Amino acid sequence: MDIEKDFTKIYNAHAPKVHRLCLGYASGDDELAKEWSQETFIKVWNHKNSFKGKSSIDTWIYRIAVNTCLGDLRKRKRNIPISENLLTTSSTEEPNDDEANIKKMYSCIDQLSVQNKTLILLELENIPQATIAHTIGLAHGTLRTRLSRIRKALLKCIKNGK
Repeated sequence: MDIEKDFTKIYNAHAPKVHRLCLGYASGDDELAKEWSQETFIKVWNHKNSFKGKSSIDTWIYRIAVNTCLGDLRKRKRNIPISENLLTTSSTEEPNDDEANIKKMYSCIDQLSVQNKTLILLELENIPQATIAHTIGLAHGTLRTRLSRIRKALLKCIKNGK
């Protein structure tokens, strides 16, 4: 068994989702998200022998990513403003309605509590709810209820701008 090949396979399978998860915590700051994503996979590599297989590998990696992002945010003790160039395209100078709505959504997600932000960012990555529940340590029914409330709050925030 080649450890480096196995790690490369794991990295290729999970890096895009980890990056997008980190991007949510970084409020669209791509450079910070890349830094956190890289730090996540360094931790995965350094602690590969501590993975016991009690959960799926993706649950373990997402937990490391969440802890990495939250740990750095705690160290910084500041809110990171939403990047102005979030989702801008080179084909047009003016953002279209979809881009404006996505910016509003990120702004609203930024206002959520830390755990609710984690839940919705994982949900937006289409990570199965059972995996999210296991990663966070919630009962599946509790997670479903919480996600429903978060979606309603986000919809209200996007519509009302609060």
